[in-house]
Amino acid sequence: MATKGVLSQKAITIVITMIKYESLRRLFLLTAVVLGLSHGLAVQAQTAAATPGVFRLGVAPHTSARVILEMYQPLRQQLEKALGEPVEVVTAPDFTEFARRMLHQDYDIAITTGHQARLAQTDAQYLPLITYAADFRAVALVPGDSPIKSARDLKGKPVLGLSPTSLVTLWGQHWLRQNGDPDTLRYVSASDSVARLVLAGEAVAGFTSLANYQSLARDVQAQMKFLVISEPLAGRVYMLNKRQQARKDRIDAALQTFAESSEGRAYFEKYKLEGYRKLKPHELEAMDPYAREVRQTLQ
Repeated sequence: MATKGVLSQKAITIVITMIKYESLRRLFLLTAVVLGLSHGLAVQAQTAAATPGVFRLGVAPHTSARVILEMYQPLRQQLEKALGEPVEVVTAPDFTEFARRMLHQDYDIAITTGHQARLAQTDAQYLPLITYAADFRAVALVPGDSPIKSARDLKGKPVLGLSPTSLVTLWGQHWLRQNGDPDTLRYVSASDSVARLVLAGEAVAGFTSLANYQSLARDVQAQMKFLVISEPLAGRVYMLNKRQQARKDRIDAALQTFAESSEGRAYFEKYKLEGYRKLKPHELEAMDPYAREVRQTLQ
């Protein structure tokens, strides 16, 4: 007889057997769940791969995200119609992050200034499509009543640019150094902020593009003047991701159709772009010095 409160050897054996059985049962159920989840994930992945994705039109943040989304809606609609799939307009917080995402192949078309376009071509095999017919120039803006007349007058004073990898900022820094002012710039996120901050007295000058200056309200333009205007530079270029190369002819045709449409003509007139044109020979290669600076910043 077993002592009261103490399990017999047989009872112990039965308990151990039950524990082993329960453990095996739970292991079997867990394995089944894992296998089921794995199968479900595999099916989801296959379904996602088979579903047409969204065509991403990436636009460098040359102005606020709100303005970019509004500005590129007519083109988005034309591409969506031509490609038969959803098209979304996307941008980035600043030019540096835009370049990083572009090199990461985030965009099906990247629209960005010539130096980043050159970087996309050499480092990520994007294909150049078109650019705008209007000259692209960098400008330095000062208030209309400013006594500043040269780069030397800016020494030691606050000057604004966009992000360190924007073309107008890089050109401005080159111009300052070449004219005896080694000071660095303060950076803001959008070109319309440059004019606003300069007029508010938070900086004595700011670099932006001529096109963005022309997009400012007339009363704002009237309060400003140019300190310097650059020579023509390679402006915003449409760069096609290599994964879309098979559809290049269709995309070229869609851009041409947009350019000839009433919506396209209104778009070019509103933003002073003068239409599309093909790139000139070696136009992007001339951007190599600026492209190298962007590459160094990203490393």
